[in-house]
Amino acid sequence: MVLNPVIGKLVSKRVVLASASPRRQEILTNVGLRFEVVPSWFKETLEKSSFAAPYEYAIETAKQKALEVANRMHLKHLRTPDIVIGADTIVTVGKQILEKPVDKQDAYKMLSRLSGKEHSVFTGVAIVHCSSKDNHLETEVTDFYEETKVKFAELSEELLWEYIHSGEPMDKAGGYGIQALGGMLVEYVHGDFLNVVGFPLNHFCKKLAELYYPPLKHTIQHVKHDSIPSVETFENLSDGESDSSNPMQHKSANKLERNGVPLSGAIHTPVNSGSIKPVCTVAVENQSGVMEYPAKFPSKIVELMDGFRASKVKKQKYRYSNTDSANTYLVSDREYSLHGYIIHCNDRLWHLFTHLEAAVKEGTMQTHQAFGKETEDLFQDSCYHSVEAKQRFMTAMHSIAKLTARDVATSFDLSPFRSVCDLGGCTGVLAHELVQKYPNLNITVFDLPDVIANVSCFQPSGQHITPVMFTAGDFFKDNLPEADLYILSLILHDLNDEKIHILLSKISSICKPGSALLLAEIVLDEEKTHPPRAVLQSLSMTEGKQRSGSEYKQLLEKYGFTNVQIKITGNILDAILGFKKTSAH
Repeated sequence: MVLNPVIGKLVSKRVVLASASPRRQEILTNVGLRFEVVPSWFKETLEKSSFAAPYEYAIETAKQKALEVANRMHLKHLRTPDIVIGADTIVTVGKQILEKPVDKQDAYKMLSRLSGKEHSVFTGVAIVHCSSKDNHLETEVTDFYEETKVKFAELSEELLWEYIHSGEPMDKAGGYGIQALGGMLVEYVHGDFLNVVGFPLNHFCKKLAELYYPPLKHTIQHVKHDSIPSVETFENLSDGESDSSNPMQHKSANKLERNGVPLSGAIHTPVNSGSIKPVCTVAVENQSGVMEYPAKFPSKIVELMDGFRASKVKKQKYRYSNTDSANTYLVSDREYSLHGYIIHCNDRLWHLFTHLEAAVKEGTMQTHQAFGKETEDLFQDSCYHSVEAKQRFMTAMHSIAKLTARDVATSFDLSPFRSVCDLGGCTGVLAHELVQKYPNLNITVFDLPDVIANVSCFQPSGQHITPVMFTAGDFFKDNLPEADLYILSLILHDLNDEKIHILLSKISSICKPGSALLLAEIVLDEEKTHPPRAVLQSLSMTEGKQRSGSEYKQLLEKYGFTNVQIKITGNILDAILGFKKTSAH
């Protein structure tokens, strides 16, 4: 996690969160920060009109909350904290600040004002460093704010009052909680989702890194910052590293490596600037104690080691900036960003690959070894029990779908079909792509209730009425919506034979002659060695397996689908289309 380097600095310190908000506590706990909770007694009575901008009010309130706790702990508890974190979240519409409603009627007024409109959510954060000198409290305050734009759908009176009567609005700024039932009111979110929940974690991480690892003089200024940390900021933050405040230590350390390759005990060769070539040959001691030199420099390994840095930075004269690929695929707010999937790989898949040997020997997913438990359904796994965790997983699936949807949607001529049901369609990316190509299609996305409850913030902006319908259900247990074409994208490869039999039997029985089933999966070659990515992915799957084209053909034919066509798209996912037998057969 981003905070890990900073946690090493904070582990021996008394860190206090000056907030009783369970949402803020959960966000900070999830990233491994150890802290105690001391709710602030500061009365939020600052005169709003005295502040030039809403965020100034939020920052000042957060600061006063943190300072009140710091003073109280120092004077009354006789326990001076090292760090106190204060936060205040407000909702603004126009120039008016909306805080927590005082009663149901107040909640009604707030939500009515937000209905159908875009508003801003500001969170002010204060980080107060404390020390005691001659029994006198000394403080140093660092503060910042984050703004997120949120658009509400048009709310009916019935929905509005149903939400108010749930009781959820009463302790939420602006009268709603996006992480729970309030999510159904939201049409889209632009910016940091966790900021709307109550704490801008990404900005907080960067601010802590700035405080504990300030940049050295003459270091590179980055043109673009985003939630994937840039190399210069987080590259050398191991707990055993010398303090960055000593430039001489960094200067000495830099002499020991070049392009990430240690130079101690190495024979140097000239470097051709701008290309990836061997910079040294590293001597290795054999079993007889004799120093030997490998015949070939491991250029492929070094390319992988340096791949992230190479993707992030390009140099133009004296200016460094993101590469075009980084701007397109790594910046989190870009349409085709893979940021969410990268974070998912880091948080979950990487842990599975640390048990590669056991996975190969046993032929099973190493969930128990990696996470201490077994799981049959990734989304229902307790790792994803919180709304934020499920949101992260959905963001990962959304980013892959954005990359693959167009090629899947255009693989075959689907114009003869009038209705489509995308089973397990998650955020509806493929469904929206199909609507763009076939405007007359009637499309339903059918997925688990927890998924459907969180799809609103993933929907295309600027569309008040979407032709895609979202329906909650479990395709193993519930009746399926009727359709001419059913879609299973990234579903079958993750299921065992028993579940595949249940699902395909169910689809086959509801399909009418002439209707069809479209699969979006990675199709292996007949030797099952290519594409390599599919073979690697097998190690992180649950109970299923990857298949070749002939295996998918046999599988569909087994359940009554004929004239099976396969399209290798050249993208991550390929497409397989099979038609239900007609009476002529």
